[in-house]
Amino acid sequence: MPKSDNASSASPARQGLPPEFIERLQRILTPDAFEEILRTFHMSKETTFRVNPLKSDADSLKKELESLDLHPETIDWLPGAFRVPEDERRALTESNAFYEGRLYIQNLSSMLAPLLLAPEPGERILDLAAAPGGKTLMMAGMMENRGWISAVEPVRERFHKLRANIDRAGASCVHTYLKDGRGVGRALPERFHRVLLDAPCSSEAKFSTLRPQSYAFWSRRKIRESRKLQRRLILSAWESLKPGGRLLYSTCSFAPEENEEVVDFLLRKNPQARLLTIDLPVENSMPGLLRWEKKSFDPSLSRSRRILPTREMDGFYLALIQKEPNR
Repeated sequence: MPKSDNASSASPARQGLPPEFIERLQRILTPDAFEEILRTFHMSKETTFRVNPLKSDADSLKKELESLDLHPETIDWLPGAFRVPEDERRALTESNAFYEGRLYIQNLSSMLAPLLLAPEPGERILDLAAAPGGKTLMMAGMMENRGWISAVEPVRERFHKLRANIDRAGASCVHTYLKDGRGVGRALPERFHRVLLDAPCSSEAKFSTLRPQSYAFWSRRKIRESRKLQRRLILSAWESLKPGGRLLYSTCSFAPEENEEVVDFLLRKNPQARLLTIDLPVENSMPGLLRWEKKSFDPSLSRSRRILPTREMDGFYLALIQKEPNR
């Protein structure tokens, strides 16, 4: 990617963030998008959430919140999803609807992953890195609580948060497992119709200069460590997937090492893997990269998508992979 002209490193949009992160981001994005997206790291984001269809419906939830003098606005491209101004977030989290599981606060980018995977009632689904459970619960709602979702989380503290969220939402089709996801594929080969792997990552898309701790420990080393884990997890996810099934791989990182490179690693090891075209309901995205530094990727990586951050959406990476049936 060509670089934009050299702006002062002291410009307001660049202050605070690690200089090496900014330099890498400039090479990932187009020149037109770079400065605009850089500014999003300094913004207070709108709060977005969705109704839990296992306990309520969009109209009832909207009326309930309006009775509390909140002002939810519908998201036109995603039925059941809403936004409120940032200054209403606290009141939202103190509402009975929140505590009783009729709504779940979740970034819109995160909601795209279950939307694209499209689980159906009665299917067997694996969520391989499930905590805190937002995507798991969205899938349970899409499946009308019919079928089986295995939600795997290796970190004990996060696992208990996952369990609490599932219980609050009434998602009885979700079954939780305190396990290392790297061993699931070997233990349960070709068991699941669909697999969601929102992989642990360097969390670059969650950086905010309003929260300096969000990038305090960022480094290229952390990216490399994340990539090593992600490769193991995506192979496990693939092994657990039935022929004909679909795997949705996502991260909240911009780093190609954690995104295109991991998917390319899977494609090269498994001839049955085919990257599918993603049809997104939003315009703030760009195709996956075909080259990063000295590495070239499979041409089909252009079918993956990188969500570009806005005031209401975090950055995100999405790749939808089909496991072709055995011939």
